[in-house]
Amino acid sequence: MKNTKHLLLAFALLIASTFTAFAQLQTPAASPAAFVSQTVGFTKISIDYSSPAVKGRKIFGEIEKYGVTWRAGANAQTIIDFSTPVSIGGKNIRAGRYSIFMTPAASGEWTVHINSKAASVFSYMKEGVIDEEAVAADDAVSFKVAPTAGNTERLQYHISAENNKVAKVTMAWEKVVISFMVDTQVDQRIEGFKSAF
Repeated sequence: MKNTKHLLLAFALLIASTFTAFAQLQTPAASPAAFVSQTVGFTKISIDYSSPAVKGRKIFGEIEKYGVTWRAGANAQTIIDFSTPVSIGGKNIRAGRYSIFMTPAASGEWTVHINSKAASVFSYMKEGVIDEEAVAADDAVSFKVAPTAGNTERLQYHISAENNKVAKVTMAWEKVVISFMVDTQVDQRIEGFKSAF
């Protein structure tokens, strides 16, 4: 009888500790953090973002509405970082951290915003959506990009070095691929170095 009580007590403790362990177990993030970095010319380009999955949903046009500015990722805003000044869309921008926003379009070109404030995306929220005018007011540069077709389950960013002077930055998710070029101004830096001597 005494052994049975000890056995039952041990069993109860085992079950209690198992429930405690399961209660402490965290499930993986639905949109895990992701990071990509590439050196192009003299410039290190890094993108810090969250990577949601399609999971059988219609993303563009339903979850991310056409004509409504989107954080170009999930959770917090997507951040792009340049270690040196670069040129995007024909405009020179300083080294530093920027937010990426995109405004999807049902047909035609999307708007890509390289936003000078790497602040919380929630500072741009108005009535539950991102206020495009407020984003545009803080843009270092914005430009139009024609999307191409793809098929990507989980949102991804890629940076390719192309000719090691100009980088190609690509966002791919669901059936959409958006790419833009970043001129790292290698030739200008070399000329500036030469003229200094």
